[in-house]
Amino acid sequence: MTLSRPITQAASALRGKFREVRAASLALAAPLSAEDQCIQSMPDASPTKWHLAHTTWFFETVLLQPHAAGYRPFDERFHYLFNSYYEALGPRHPRPQRGLLTRPSVDEVHAYRAHVDETVLALLDGGGDGERDWAAIEPIVTLGLHHEQQHQELLLTDILHALSCNPLLPAYRPAAGPALRLAAVPPAMRWLPQPGGTVQVGHEGPQQGFAFDNETPRHAALLQPYAIADRLVSCGDYVQFIADGGYQRPELWLSDGWAAVQAQGWRHPAYWLAADDPRLQAQQPQGGWQVFGLHGVRPMEADAPVSQLSFYEAAAYAEWAGARLPTEFEWEAAFDAPGILQMSGHVWQWTRSSYDPYPGFRPMPGIAAEYNGKFMVGQLVLRGGSVATPAGHTRPSYRNFFPPAARWQFSGLRLAKDI
Repeated sequence: MTLSRPITQAASALRGKFREVRAASLALAAPLSAEDQCIQSMPDASPTKWHLAHTTWFFETVLLQPHAAGYRPFDERFHYLFNSYYEALGPRHPRPQRGLLTRPSVDEVHAYRAHVDETVLALLDGGGDGERDWAAIEPIVTLGLHHEQQHQELLLTDILHALSCNPLLPAYRPAAGPALRLAAVPPAMRWLPQPGGTVQVGHEGPQQGFAFDNETPRHAALLQPYAIADRLVSCGDYVQFIADGGYQRPELWLSDGWAAVQAQGWRHPAYWLAADDPRLQAQQPQGGWQVFGLHGVRPMEADAPVSQLSFYEAAAYAEWAGARLPTEFEWEAAFDAPGILQMSGHVWQWTRSSYDPYPGFRPMPGIAAEYNGKFMVGQLVLRGGSVATPAGHTRPSYRNFFPPAARWQFSGLRLAKDI
């Protein structure tokens, strides 16, 4: 491959990013035993080992097989085992049964990753028809890396759910310091008025860097004047909702949400434990609410953003607070508003927007056409990114999405209201 100097420099940078992202996935899995990495605690979650293999499958199937001359798959059977939802690529192992894949072993999955990594790096080093090949492979590698970062977050949320099902409540990774109860009271929430009007939302295109297709095209949205909270709803705020009988008051809940409360027995966020929870007997709790997280059981911190909420819980809290959830367009328009805090890197923030295509939406070409568009029904948009989101992965236009009952993610809320 004869490349111009700018492309050679870009290829070098992309090789470095590829090594970095691929190594990060292995580092996230490193604290886990082989047994940990096989478990699937519910149909919506996947085993750690499967995440490591599927992200490798993506590079092998979407990049290497079409673009690396003479490439031979590591194991032909993996095409069936580690396809996620790409109907165009044929049948696949059922999603709810991924936890039954005790084989291939973790070591074999690591060997699979090493085989594919070596070939991808060789492809980026050269061989082929210069700029034409670069134009074809660079977008696929970049998409694959952002895809892997999504699975890095899922790896953490999925293993946290699995560990939460263990009566021992083991930590994914022990905290560096002791569990200290914070006496801090959340600062008073401030309302930041926003003028509304016609605003531009969505990603601007390649000149602004990478984006998923569901963030495009950039378009105008008409907003009425509104106010948005300067910070996220905290655990201390949410305790008041619980104490006021929030989970026993049907008038606060959407119909489907109230049905979920009754059917699932929800009385608090997913990973909160009351002081009398029998699982705490061996944990030596300090009294009061405890929260299970990646560092194990810790005292609830009043000023920390509340997390592991479903959309239904977020909407019920907003109703109780005399407010509402922002639309995704209100959220994006307020991203850089003076005085606004905690817009990214804490918890994903539920919005009141259905996950729908933007006007003029067109999916990515080829196999990647199935990446987002076919999920645009029956789901709600979340914005912002969480503590489990890889650094640099999100942006103001990023649209995450989950069904309204999902509560195993690092998901919380910010309030808005009409003015």
